[in-house]
Parts: sequence; C-alpha cells; structure tokens
Amino acid sequence: MEDQREALRKIITTLAMKNEEIQSFIYSLKQMLLNVEANSAKVQEDLEAEFQSLLSVLEELKEGMLMKIKQDRASRTYELQNQLAACTRALESSEELLETANQTLQTMDSEDFPQAAKQVKDGVTMAPAFRLSLKAKVSDNMSHLMVDFAQERQMLQALKFLPVPSAPVIDLAESLVADNCVTLVWRMPDEDSKIDHYVLEYRRTNFEGPPRLKEDQPWMVIEGIRQTEYTLTGLKFDMKYMNFRVKACNKAVAGEFSEPVTLETAAFMFRLDASTSHQNLRVDNLSVEWDAMGGKVQDIKAREKDGKGGTPSPKRVPSSRGGRDRFTAESYTVLGDTMIDGGEHYWEVRYEPDSKAFGVGVAYRSLGRFEQLGKTAASWCLHVNNWLQVSFTAKHANKVKVLDAPVPDCLGVHCDFHQGLLSFYNARTKQLLHTFKAKFTQPLLPAFTVWCGSFQVTTGLQVPSSVRCLQKRGSATSSSNTSLT
Repeated sequence: MEDQREALRKIITTLAMKNEEIQSFIYSLKQMLLNVEANSAKVQEDLEAEFQSLLSVLEELKEGMLMKIKQDRASRTYELQNQLAACTRALESSEELLETANQTLQTMDSEDFPQAAKQVKDGVTMAPAFRLSLKAKVSDNMSHLMVDFAQERQMLQALKFLPVPSAPVIDLAESLVADNCVTLVWRMPDEDSKIDHYVLEYRRTNFEGPPRLKEDQPWMVIEGIRQTEYTLTGLKFDMKYMNFRVKACNKAVAGEFSEPVTLETAAFMFRLDASTSHQNLRVDNLSVEWDAMGGKVQDIKAREKDGKGGTPSPKRVPSSRGGRDRFTAESYTVLGDTMIDGGEHYWEVRYEPDSKAFGVGVAYRSLGRFEQLGKTAASWCLHVNNWLQVSFTAKHANKVKVLDAPVPDCLGVHCDFHQGLLSFYNARTKQLLHTFKAKFTQPLLPAFTVWCGSFQVTTGLQVPSSVRCLQKRGSATSSSNTSLT
C-alpha cells in the first residue's frame, strides 16, 4: 500500500512538473504571437519608410533633370533668338543696299554715277550681311538629355528582403600577434555588398585549441568594425591564449559567428613575491615603495583568493624565503615569483627619478639574504645611484661598468635564457643600454632593489619586435662588456 502511495506521489510530481512546463510553453507561445504582431508592424512601417525614401530620391532626381532641360532650352532659345534678330537686321540692310545699287545703275547722269557707285561699293563692304555666320550657334538636338532607366529598373525589380549574412572565415595565415597587439584578418565566403559592419568578440584563456563551453573569462565585444580586419592594441597578456570570433551584420540582422579560433599570445607574467622582500619594502602586487618605518608583509594567499593575481603560472615558485630568510640589512631587495628556465622573456620597470638607489636585473634563488644585486655571482643588474652624485652602472660578481648613456625613467629587461643573454633597454626608445653574456646554470628570477624611492613593474609583455631585430643583427655585442660575465 505504501509503495503504491509513493509511486502515486512520483506520478503527481511528474505531472505537476510537466504541467508547469506546458504552462510556461503556452506563455512563451502567447508572447511570440504578440511579438509577431509587433515585429511585423515594425518591419511593415520600415518598408513603407524605405519606399517613401526611394520615391523621394526619385522625385528629387526628376526635379533636377527637369530643371536641367529647362535651363538648356532657355539657353538655346536665347542664342537662336539673338542670332535670328541679327540675321533679320542684316537682311533688311542688305535689301536696302540692293535697291540703292539698282537705282544707281539706272542713273544716266555721268557726273553723279562715280560717286553713287563708290557709295554702293563702300556700303557693300560694311554690310552686316557679309559679316554674319550662316551657321546656327547651337543645335536643336536635345538627345543628350535623354535617360535610360533600364538598368535601374532591373535593379529595382530585383529588390528583395535583406538576407542573413554568412559567417565570416578568420584567416589565421594573415593574422598576427606581436608587440602586445593582435591583428585579426577575416573574409566573407560569398560576396555580400549589403554588409554594414562586423562585430568582433575575444576572451583570454589558458587552453590551446577550440574554445571550451565552460570558460571563466567573459567575451569582450568590439562593434562597428567597417573593414575585414582589426587590430587590438595595448594588450596585457596575463594568459597564454586568446579566443576570437567574428560575425557580419547588415542593416536588418546579424549573421552567425565565425568558427572561433585560438591564437597563442605568449608573454612573461609574474608578480612580486612579498615573502622575499626586505622589511622596509612595501609590496603591493607589482608596486614597491621603500618605507623607513618597516613595511608589512602581504598576505599572498588572501590576494590570490581575491583574484588579483590572475591564473597561477606552472613556473611560479612556492614561497620558501619567509621569516628569517627574507632579504635584510642593506639588501633592499624583492624577487619575482615566476622562474625563468628557458625561452625569451621581457618586462619593464618604471622607477621614481628621485629614488636614492635603484636596481633591476635577475638572480638565482640562492641569492643570500644579506647580498645585494650585482655584488655576487648569483645576480646581474643595472644600478642607478642618485646619492651624492648620479651614477649609472652595470653590475655582476662585484664588477662594475659605468654606462655612457642617459638614465631613462623606464627600463626594459630582455632575458634569453638559452642564449645566455640579459639585455637592458630604454623602454621608450628601445635603445640598447647594456648586455650581459653568461651561461645560466640555474633558473632565474626577476630581481629588484630600491632605497628611498619606489618603482612599478609591468609584466605580461611580449618581446618587442625591435628588440628581436637588434638581437638578430648582433647589435647586442657592440654594447656587451666581455669583462662582466
């Protein structure tokens, strides 16, 4: 009996759910019926407006052409009437002269005849009839103002409702990722002169290949693109890949999105490891400020929980220098949290010009807590000293080279691990400042030091094309110091 009751309850629950689904569907159908009425009225109104606009254009065109015919008729009438009046006056003068000549010829008075004959001759010479052009100045043919609307009539007869645009095709071979920019190029599979604009959507991802259905990153939208290519500039690549898709839109409707593509956007992304920093350094994500009163250690786990650091890198090193192992004494140092054990990497550092001392470079993780950048074999750096007098030097293994170059306020660091090259650039002009040549035997970490000042690190940057070109041309060797290895 109880089993039958339980079965009946399940049937009731199923029927209730099904009834709810049907009621929801009925509501949806009723809403669709209302939408059909509203939308059909709207498109009918738009169609009438388009035809009225077309009629207005034709009426305006007609008025312009009629005005042209009237102006041409008035101009020709004026010229012909003037020419007719001149000919009439010349004819009257010629007839008078002809009558005078006949009368002179009949005169028998020999004394008056020579004088009369001379007057007739002079009159003929000056007669308007002999100076007239007997060719009409204008033609009476008006065929040049005729029109033939056969082609336009065919076009009008071929008018149809706007079709849904086809899905564009993204051309990966023509697309480009470089210098923290992405240029995406696409084409339409069929020629469509009615395309008004394109809509591009993109999102960051850490997954290679086709986009996944469940992605945490939202699609970013760019609308109103008029060409079949678009360049995204000033990007920060905090993830390894980006998904892209494009759709075409005409005045009425948008088509389907293109097949999504994934482009690799490799760049070096790291954060500053607050657990390594000197107590006098206040670390806030990628900003550091020297504090004479002693900085506070950041709660890294809390920051990562808040999502400020993005997706953790597989090369991110665990914190192991906390407490007594953090830098101390006069080593006002902090390290990055992501290892460099291969490939090429680039980042930039902007420091406050009034900092008393500032250094940027790389170091092995074994760098001692009392050791300063550039004073041991475990670190390489460029150092700016504004204490007493300004100095700009390259340091490694306690060897120093004075650099003969203006001190920029923003430095670019390029590390090619396998080639054993660490190069520093003016980040704004990409002027090469110095290159270390070394055989790196351990993974490296970005390293920074500051005293009485502050600095800001920018990561997620790709190696600039100009830097790659300099390295390929071998320009780096001209600024390298063979004694500093």
